[in-house]
Amino acid sequence: MGIDTERDVEANMQIGPTDLGMVRIFIESHGAEIPMDFDPDEAEEIAEEIRAAAKVARQVTKRRG
Repeated sequence: MGIDTERDVEANMQIGPTDLGMVRIFIESHGAEIPMDFDPDEAEEIAEEIRAAAKVARQVTKRRG
């Protein structure tokens, strides 16, 4: 099982600033809660990685379509 293995799992994700100046990504699924705090620079790096992955995913979709 890897990052590109599809799974049928529902989860709720919330993203927002904390009162300590961090960016929190909060994941909740089936009673499990995972809060992850990042400093603003780390959060921007994560956002860039998400954008890059979305770009590649679009290219894969275009090739298959």
